Amino acid sequence: MVKVSDLKAFLFTLFLALFGGALFEFLGLPVPWLLGPMAASLAASISGKASLEWPVKIRDAALIIVGYSIGLSFTKPALLQIIAHFPSIMLMTFILIGYCAVMAMAVARLSGLDYRTALLGSIPGGLSQMIALSEEIKGTDSSAVIIFQVFRVLMIIFLVPFTVLYPFSGSTADSVIQTASYANLFPGILIFAPLAVVFAVLGKKLGMPTAFLTGPIIITAVLTVSGVDGPVLPGAVMDVSQLMIGTYIGLMFKPGSIARNGKLLPFAVGSSVVLLAGSAGLALLLKNSYGLTFTTSYLSMAPGGMDQMGIIAHETGADLSIVAGYQLFRVFFIFFAMPYLLKGLFGLMGRREMNRQR
Repeated sequence: MVKVSDLKAFLFTLFLALFGGALFEFLGLPVPWLLGPMAASLAASISGKASLEWPVKIRDAALIIVGYSIGLSFTKPALLQIIAHFPSIMLMTFILIGYCAVMAMAVARLSGLDYRTALLGSIPGGLSQMIALSEEIKGTDSSAVIIFQVFRVLMIIFLVPFTVLYPFSGSTADSVIQTASYANLFPGILIFAPLAVVFAVLGKKLGMPTAFLTGPIIITAVLTVSGVDGPVLPGAVMDVSQLMIGTYIGLMFKPGSIARNGKLLPFAVGSSVVLLAGSAGLALLLKNSYGLTFTTSYLSMAPGGMDQMGIIAHETGADLSIVAGYQLFRVFFIFFAMPYLLKGLFGLMGRREMNRQR
């Protein structure tokens, strides 16, 4: 039974999201239905003066939509292109994570945080995983990890669209791809939609990272490569999915978090800027190596979530399959390999500290 207070809070949050999206659309800002709702819900959340509600199931439904759209880009030629990129995908992932490890040393030294905390706060693309890991490992400050990870996500989602849509990037808003009409959805969507939902749920049960995104990507990609063409979603559907995700992201920053961790904000901002700069450097290397557009290479290397980068790639006309290939590998590596690597590293650090104290 839904409480009246929760329903009112949800409707108010929805109103804020619609207002933010409409305002950003009116102002001609990039990716308005992602950034507008995020900005509006973030402002309301930080103020702490309003009761806000946005169920995670709404975000999960949006991830299925985005995952399906990303999966459509995995045609046979695109898959062959990703295979050709695979050595680079692995190399770039390792370089980016190594860069974050070095950056965490500087953050720890300047902020006074323990290196474990600084590193968990700096690893890109694994927000939920790093927060959960910080709660498991003794000696780490989970609240500090949360503020670094959440602030990184917020800054990246706000800054990346402006970075890839302005003159030096070689991309403009005019490059945005066109989506289909509702008439083109049937009957294909009757096959793809149920399968996307089933694989999202199945992925969740199997412990896949971001299952409601990766599950639909996998099944849609398999069908597409097999020659079964799925319908492209209308623009309005993609706008709604962006609103559903953007609002959820905006509410991740809880009231009072700035007051509790105010002294860490400069370091969270600084590390995010340094991380974006490093990603831009790797993007230029990727661009020159493969002849990609800066938009595609930057979104491939941007240390944000795969769902957000996929949305921005979709809206800016970037090569969605290449972006998804780089982002997908990093997500799986961070979710499945990084916890063991970090626990091993921290265990080694702990033994060294004990030996020093003897």
